[in-house]
Amino acid sequence: MSNGGASQPRPNRNERREAAREKARALREEQKKKDRRKKVLIQASVIVAVVAVAGIIALLIFNSIKPAGPGPRNMASDGIVLTAATEGDATITAVETPALEPGEDPVPTVQDESGDVANIVTYIDYLCPFCGQFESTNSETMRTLVESGAATLEVHPIAILTNRSAGTQYSLRAANAAGCVADLSPDAFFDFNEALFANQPEESSTGLTNEQLKSLASEAGASSQVGACIDEVRFKSWVQDATTRALSGPIPNSEIPSVQGTPTVLVNGKQYQGSLDDAAEFQAFVTQAASESSLESSDDPSATPTPTPTPSQ
Repeated sequence: MSNGGASQPRPNRNERREAAREKARALREEQKKKDRRKKVLIQASVIVAVVAVAGIIALLIFNSIKPAGPGPRNMASDGIVLTAATEGDATITAVETPALEPGEDPVPTVQDESGDVANIVTYIDYLCPFCGQFESTNSETMRTLVESGAATLEVHPIAILTNRSAGTQYSLRAANAAGCVADLSPDAFFDFNEALFANQPEESSTGLTNEQLKSLASEAGASSQVGACIDEVRFKSWVQDATTRALSGPIPNSEIPSVQGTPTVLVNGKQYQGSLDDAAEFQAFVTQAASESSLESSDDPSATPTPTPTPSQ
C-alpha cells in the first residue's frame, strides 16, 4: 500500500538547462543594477570632492588677492610710543597716530634730542626667550622711567619665530594681538605687552591660544572689541610687512642698519648690548645714553648734562 499524493515529473535536461540560463540572466541583471548604483555613487562622490576642492582653491585665491587692510592705529612708525600721561600723573599713555595704509611707508618717530628724556626703542618677538629675559628683568625699570617722564618707550612687535610654534604661528598671532590692543586700547598696551612676556610660552610649543590672548588683553584693560581683531588676525599683513622692514632696514633714529635679532634695544639711537638679566647695567646704559645726548645737544661741550631720574628698585 502506498501513500497518496500527486507525483511531480522530474525536469528533463533541456528544462534544467533553461532554468539555469534564466537564473544566470537574473543574476546578470541584478549585478548590472548594482554596478549602475555603484557608478552613480562614485560619480556623486567625485562631484562632491571636486566642488570641495574648487571651494578651497577659490578661498585660497580670494585670500591671496584680497587687498591688505591698513595697519593698526597708533603705530605709524611700526611701533607704539608710550609716554607719561601728564606731569605728576604716574600712568602711561600712547601717542596717537593714524593707521598706515597698505603700501605706505612708516613715519619715523621724532625723538627728544635734548638729553632730558631717554628714547628707549625695542624690537621684540613674543616667542623669543631672550626677549622674555630682557623684559622680565627690565620691565619695571622701563615702567618707572616712562611714568616719571624720564623716558619714552617705543615698542616694535615683529614675528621672526612664526614657524617655531608647532604650526600655530604664535609669534605672528601674538604680534597681531599687540597691534589689536594698540589700535583699539592703546593705553592698555604697556600692561598687555608685560602680560605677554609674563605668560610667555616656550619656543617650539603651540603657544597661547586666541582665547588666552583675549583673556590677557581683557585683564590688561583692553576693550572687548580686541577679541574679534585677535580672532580675525586682522593685522597679519601689517605684522609680516613690519617684520620685513625691520629685518631689511634702515632703522630710523639709530646707529644700526637693520634688526639682526631680538631683542634689539636702542636708547637714543645707541644699541644696548649688555646683560639681559642685569637691571642695573641696563639702567646705567640708559643714564649714560641720555647724558651723552645732552652733551651733544649743548653748544658748550663743557656743559653739565641734565641728570636722568633714577628709577627706584
